[in-house]
Amino acid sequence: MQVLSSFFVIAAGAAFALVLAAAAFLFWRNRMLRADLHRLEQRNEELADRNWELKDIEERAHSFLEAQGDVIVRRNGEGIITYVNDPFCKLAGRSRDALLGSDFALPIIEQGDSALSSDGTRIHDQKITTADGPRWIAWREVSVTLNEEGGKEVQAVGRDVTDRTQAERALGEARDHSETANRAKSRFLAMVSHEIRTPLNGILGMTELLLDTTLTPEQITYAKAVKTSGDTLLSLIEEILDFSKIEAGRLDLDARPFQLGTLIEETVELLAPRAQAKSLEIAAYVDDGLPQKVVGDAARLRQVLLNLAGNAIKFTEKGGLAIVAEPGIWPDEVTIRVRDTGVGIAPEAQERIFNEFEQGESGPGRKFGGTGLGLAISQRIVERMGGRIIVESAPGKGAAFSFTIPLAHAEEESGAAAPPDLTERAVMIVAPGAIEASLVARRLGGWGAKTCIVADEKVAAAVLPEREWDVLLIDHALGATVIEAVLAVAQHEVEQRIVLIAPSARHELPALKQAGITGYLVKPVRAASLAARLATAVTTEAKVDIEIEDETQEPTPRSAATGFSILVAEDNDINALLARVLLTKLGHRPVIASTGAAAVESWLSARTAGIPYDLVLMDVHMPDIDGLEATRRIRAIEAERGGARTRIIALTANASAEDREICLTAGMDSFLVKPLDRERLAEALLGKAAARAA
Repeated sequence: MQVLSSFFVIAAGAAFALVLAAAAFLFWRNRMLRADLHRLEQRNEELADRNWELKDIEERAHSFLEAQGDVIVRRNGEGIITYVNDPFCKLAGRSRDALLGSDFALPIIEQGDSALSSDGTRIHDQKITTADGPRWIAWREVSVTLNEEGGKEVQAVGRDVTDRTQAERALGEARDHSETANRAKSRFLAMVSHEIRTPLNGILGMTELLLDTTLTPEQITYAKAVKTSGDTLLSLIEEILDFSKIEAGRLDLDARPFQLGTLIEETVELLAPRAQAKSLEIAAYVDDGLPQKVVGDAARLRQVLLNLAGNAIKFTEKGGLAIVAEPGIWPDEVTIRVRDTGVGIAPEAQERIFNEFEQGESGPGRKFGGTGLGLAISQRIVERMGGRIIVESAPGKGAAFSFTIPLAHAEEESGAAAPPDLTERAVMIVAPGAIEASLVARRLGGWGAKTCIVADEKVAAAVLPEREWDVLLIDHALGATVIEAVLAVAQHEVEQRIVLIAPSARHELPALKQAGITGYLVKPVRAASLAARLATAVTTEAKVDIEIEDETQEPTPRSAATGFSILVAEDNDINALLARVLLTKLGHRPVIASTGAAAVESWLSARTAGIPYDLVLMDVHMPDIDGLEATRRIRAIEAERGGARTRIIALTANASAEDREICLTAGMDSFLVKPLDRERLAEALLGKAAARAA
């Protein structure tokens, strides 16, 4: 009984323990469930917040898409609309419900060009019909992937660009009108140029012929004034035409090989008479480090140099000017400087002078004339060549215009003359001016000579006995008395005694030779002439004098027996008379035809008779048949019947490159610009003379 009671107690205890354990487990489980419930409630709140945020983002995105004004439409692969925004509905004039699920397309008036960007977006413009009238829409279409199965739709976003398109078209029309106006202006200027040059040709030509006759001093003064005024008018016309071409963007460069040193020296020689008439020095220096031959537009470079140097002469009363060419800091660069001793330019005017129709001085009291276009044109040309022009100046201290342009080195011709070796040769230069003397000394120093410059005969007489001199260069500007005094000291001391003389003073050479001069150089001095003179021994001095004289003397007229038979097609009576007189003075036999048809008939008659013309001078603008058509007819006959080709030279007042090309295309051989003068006419005939000599 006691055992049973103990067992019962134990069992009861175990049961109680189990109950307690079960109660504890249930309590723990309940706590865990409450914790899970709490976490679920928090998650639910988080999801609710997230859902609210997503809805807010969606509403914001929707409002943004609706507010920005762009039209948006999405279509599936079959072209069915799956989404549209309010601006598209407004543009289409239909409700959203009516559009969704339809294949509606906006009516297209005009389809613009289409382009595909690198990310696959198709971009194009369309002009469509809307309730508010035609509108231009710029579309951007992109493919959109919907799900993992690869379903795709095309979403198009369009923006109304009507105002921009209309503005662009208006600008295009304005540009077209501007180009048309520019072409009309160019035609007008070409016509005005021709109409002005034609009578101007007669004025200048007849004035030149008048100056060749016997006149009183008063008549010579008046005739020279007429010619000077005509030359000024011609320069004005050319500047205005050049500026018009530059304004129209028609400044084309013709890059060809040319001799840089020759171009600069020829430019200086061309301006020398103007400078020497004002008792100014003018000289050039081209550094030996520059290539002899470069590639560039020689005509445009010459135009810049003529403008700058011409201005230097105009604004200089004492001293002179120089053109110096040196290597730039980079390969194939040339720096050219034009410096003078003139009135100078005020600092506030140095920028303004490069503007159109501006000058360093202004107002009714200005001293110097001109259009104010020369520097503007020069600046445009230099910039077109890839350079920049600058000026350094101060009032009363002269001016220096400089520019650096790229000029590629051209292949040198075989047999090009090398600079002479004057090492250890001593040269004295006696000259009152410092410009040309200093440049000659610089040139000689580069060739190895030792030079000394003195300004008057007293210093020369004192220095000459101090050492042995090989060469004496004496400037004719010192005067005959001074030259004779210096020669009296140097005659037995110096082997070569050379005078630097202006072309107008050549008549004094015999007297200078009697005084002891052994040779001469014409100013401005060319580098090649200087080298040839100093490299020549005294024993051959007379021969050198003859060679130099032959190079500089005016061409002698041909006799009637050896001159050319020339047909001149010219409708203007005065210009025809001028051509007849000039050709006759040059020793040729001119025949005048007043129309293109008469020119062709005269040419054909002479050819048929077996006495063909050697040359035809063909005016381009003539009544009935112009010079171009007359040339074409002559070339057609030559092609049909064979035989020698007649050389035809165009005579025209239009000097543009386009006019030149038109003449050459028509069959002409060369181009001669009016006003016609004896020198240019003689040069044009040299090619025919050389061909006959060959």
